[in-house]
This record gives sequence, C-alpha cells and structure tokens, in this order.
Amino acid sequence: MGPLYIVPMPTKTKPKASRLSRVVSSKVAFKGPVFSVFTDHVQEPDNVRARRDVIRHSGSVVVIAVDDSGRVPSVLLERQYRYAADARLWELPAGRIDPGEEPLPAAKRELLEETGYTARKWQRALSFYVSPGFLDERMHVYLARGLQSGPAHPEEDERIAVRFFPLPQAVKMAMSGSIIDAKTLASILWLEKKLSSVA
Repeated sequence: MGPLYIVPMPTKTKPKASRLSRVVSSKVAFKGPVFSVFTDHVQEPDNVRARRDVIRHSGSVVVIAVDDSGRVPSVLLERQYRYAADARLWELPAGRIDPGEEPLPAAKRELLEETGYTARKWQRALSFYVSPGFLDERMHVYLARGLQSGPAHPEEDERIAVRFFPLPQAVKMAMSGSIIDAKTLASILWLEKKLSSVA
C-alpha cells in the first residue's frame, strides 16, 4: 500500500458527527467507486484514544419480497456468485443506496433491476449495521407485498437467478446453513417472527 494523503473530505464521506467521540485527525487511505477507507485518530468515551480504520459506505437496502397469494407465504430469493465468498449464495434482493438517494426509492429500484418485480405495498422492517467494528454501512430492510412481475434489468456484471421459496422452507435453509448471507438470515427470521405473532 502506498503512502496516506490528507485530503479535504466531501460532506458525504466525512466521519459522522458524534457527541460520544471526537475525530482528532482523519486521512483517506483508499477511495473507490463503492466505498472509501479512512484512518481516523479519535478520542472516544471513557478517555480512550485510538486509531480506527473505517470503511465508509453510503448504505444499502434489502427487500423481503413476499407472495402471500397462496395459503403459505413465499419469499423471493436470488442466487448469484459472490467473489469475496467464492460461492453462489442464496440472498434477498439488495443493493447500494446511491448518493443523494433515499432508502425506499433505492429498495424499489433494486427490486425492479434485479428481479423485474414491483410491489404495491411497502413497509419498513429492520435497520442495522453490517459490521460496526470497522464498517459504517447501515442496511435498511423493507417488506414488499402485492408483487407484480416484469422484465429485470440487472447490471452488466450481475448474473442473477430468482426463485420463490415457501417461508417455512426458507427458514429451514437459514437454520441448516443453506443460507449463509447475514442480511438474508436476519430478514427471514424477522419475517417468520412477525407473521407468527400475527397468526
């Protein structure tokens, strides 16, 4: 890795203002199209002074697309190759929030692009940090119902297969290790809990 350079930070990539910690200095270690890496020296609560290397990301959306027209609700899952994991994974539709974009429009866009589906009903489900030890990415999960199919518009480097799974089968896949993607695990188990509490 080459030397670190101190550069002015645009508003969108500045460390978030906090009442709990103070940034003493901050350097951009890497800037890419999807995320940036910052090396920050900070004063944290309880008089902790530390260097923190943080990946800064604009955030992501996840869509739990549910077909509840039958007796048992079904969940739409995607299967695609993930280079970092070197595996084909079952996942919920998801993607990055573009700069200046709000989470709900991003969720609608990602569902359409990756699967071709649109939905009449949208509900906020979960919001969580992916790995807060070094990554500030926050995922916003939406429940989509009243689905209507159409043509998908995946990005040039995406090869996505989609399939509906009955919710009990999706839960079994999560519990057995057939699903190993964290956002999908959390969202499917949230959905099962939500629907069982309504029944």
